[in-house]
Amino acid sequence: MKVLVLWADHHSSNLGVRVLAEGSAALASRMWGRDVEVAFQDFAPGDSGLSFGGSNSVRDLGRASGPLKTRLREFDVVMDTGAGDSFTDIYGLKRLAIMANVHRIARQLGIPIVMAPQTIGPFRTRVGRAIGARSLRGMSGVITRDPESQNYAVSLGRADAQLATDVVFALPRPTGVKSRDVILNVSGLLFEDNTHVDHRAYREAIRALINELQSVGRDVALLAHVLDNPSGDNDVPVARALRQEFGDTVELLIPSDLTQAREWLSTGEVVIGSRMHACLNAISVGTPAIPWAYSRKFEPLLRQLGWDYVQNLHHDNDPVPETVALVQRWRSDPPTERLNQVNERAADILEKVSLSVALDSSPVRDGR
Repeated sequence: MKVLVLWADHHSSNLGVRVLAEGSAALASRMWGRDVEVAFQDFAPGDSGLSFGGSNSVRDLGRASGPLKTRLREFDVVMDTGAGDSFTDIYGLKRLAIMANVHRIARQLGIPIVMAPQTIGPFRTRVGRAIGARSLRGMSGVITRDPESQNYAVSLGRADAQLATDVVFALPRPTGVKSRDVILNVSGLLFEDNTHVDHRAYREAIRALINELQSVGRDVALLAHVLDNPSGDNDVPVARALRQEFGDTVELLIPSDLTQAREWLSTGEVVIGSRMHACLNAISVGTPAIPWAYSRKFEPLLRQLGWDYVQNLHHDNDPVPETVALVQRWRSDPPTERLNQVNERAADILEKVSLSVALDSSPVRDGR
């Protein structure tokens, strides 16, 4: 069986996108067997050499053998990751329309689509909500990664939407030795002008956090979770700038790939991060994490797993004192049992949803 995982790329500079790719592939093998063949297709060409963006969407219209149709016909089933949190109109209607168009073509070709664990919504426009509802209706299965997304899918007409968790918990767990203290992931996206938080306040909080941690005797390592790339969404320049600012008092960690990032995260005593998957990677490898959350996607996902240590940057005017207090508390009383419970719960959830999809869906088309 051949499975196409949409909106994921195992070569992406964003390691969260690589988590979506590798975690979805692992989930596909649980659903349909280890001999399943998995390929990835992001908005950009990636491995296929074909962009699924706007120009090819236009070229595909009205053509029986258009570029998107030709690519999709190679597969028996499609797993749509929604790029984790992009099944929404908050990033603009164009991105949502591109995704919905691929859903439409797959339905037209008779290829089943399973919506892999992801955030659903929000939809702030009437047009966006209509596009989202139509796409959801055409899915062979809808799997959400948090209760709010499940409720949102139900409100859009998918009463059968299943609740799972993030696919990061399907990845193999490295066995790292605790050789680092505090690993800090600073978001390059939030460090510059952005639509999520006040970047000036974020910069001030990051510098205050490093200073406070060092003042209580903690060592800090800076970890980039979005690797160097030409876009503005890049953690490497800010990590290097902070390393230059704080000098040898901080360690700089720029991983070469997802595997190395997960290995490094497993060596920390605690992780503080603004990238959700930096925190999820940490938790899934057994390192406690304190997310500095900038969007809705963090809290409901972590809360349903029993991890309640989220600092909401929209509500907490100064997240530094509580963060440092928690880091200090965990030094003498690490949340090892809670971490084990979270990972056990996540594994159980993914196992059950994998079995459910395997039993309830018939991904292979007639004649294939």
